[in-house]
Amino acid sequence: MLEINKFDRIIVANWKLNGSIDFIEQYLQELNCSKLENSNNCGIICTPSVYFHKLVGRLNPLFLGGQDCSNYSEGAYTGEVSATMLKDASCQFCIIGHSERRQIFGQSNEDVCIKAMNLIANNINPIICIGETFEEKNQNLTKDIIYTQISKSVPKNATKDFVIIAYEPIWAIGTGKIPSLEEIDNIHSFIKNEIQNIENYKILYGGSVNSNNASEIMDLKNVDGVLVGGASLDALEYKKIMNS
Repeated sequence: MLEINKFDRIIVANWKLNGSIDFIEQYLQELNCSKLENSNNCGIICTPSVYFHKLVGRLNPLFLGGQDCSNYSEGAYTGEVSATMLKDASCQFCIIGHSERRQIFGQSNEDVCIKAMNLIANNINPIICIGETFEEKNQNLTKDIIYTQISKSVPKNATKDFVIIAYEPIWAIGTGKIPSLEEIDNIHSFIKNEIQNIENYKILYGGSVNSNNASEIMDLKNVDGVLVGGASLDALEYKKIMNS
């Protein structure tokens, strides 16, 4: 696994269910990885797994990431992709517990914990997503929800050197709405300082991040980077965030 504490900021691109071979060729041409300015930032491109082979060896100094992995190592589980398979495909990071996987596909905190353990066992850095719904926020349950998600999703053998946590309020994803800077920093401070064994973990913010707001978000004391969704599909937009 890659030791992540050596990086100033971690900037994850989550392509979700997007991309094509032509898209990737155009993206890499526009991104021009060799011209990225900030060598102390860690950039991770999380693509659909069928396109890993088109990106391996072409992202340096960025890293290749997956968007989910199976609870299972092998067997009669049609459509699943195991952590071992991700490793064989040169995947170095993997998003797990994204709200879309939790809500649409019914993944539980316990599922996410198993996935994280499988990734760690295969020397892949997990990016564990957490976040509250709009209803939970309005009921002042944000910290309770986050505490439960972290307590049950982060394995006991996880360490700050290799595991990343991404706070992504569900109501902010793809909506253009984000918490205030004060709210973001407050939640990140809560995660780092008040949840047992999570002190000094790298905590990313996600939810409607773009080049116009990424820099001020990452300048917050308790924010260590960003998880970028839709904006990361624009190579020049992602490049601006990487260079900020």
